[in-house]
Amino acid sequence: QVQLVESGGGLVQPGGSLRLSCAASRSIFRVNAMGWYRQATGEQRELVASITVGGSRNYGDSVKGRFTISGDVRNNTVYLQMGSLKPEDTAVYYCNARGGWVWATTTYWGQGTQVTVSS
Repeated sequence: QVQLVESGGGLVQPGGSLRLSCAASRSIFRVNAMGWYRQATGEQRELVASITVGGSRNYGDSVKGRFTISGDVRNNTVYLQMGSLKPEDTAVYYCNARGGWVWATTTYWGQGTQVTVSS
């Protein structure tokens, strides 16, 4: 069973930076993308950023220009560098990975790591 293990969350002041890391516990069969989602209290889970095995990146509108996703998707690692953090970035951040065949995609989720932006 594949597990996604996240690290790097915590408390940071507004305007500060934080880096999240995620790695799979074992190789993901035919991995095609990894990314980060977040869920604030009382809100729906939303895309933060994703990166494909080919290196294409996609960002949620609210984080463009402030967050950067990187990693080695083929080796099942992904990072999220967060800068110019705002209180509204406070949420549980979840690592995500997708793999498998086109007709039978498997999605994996990490356990989540809390990011709190507060003075």
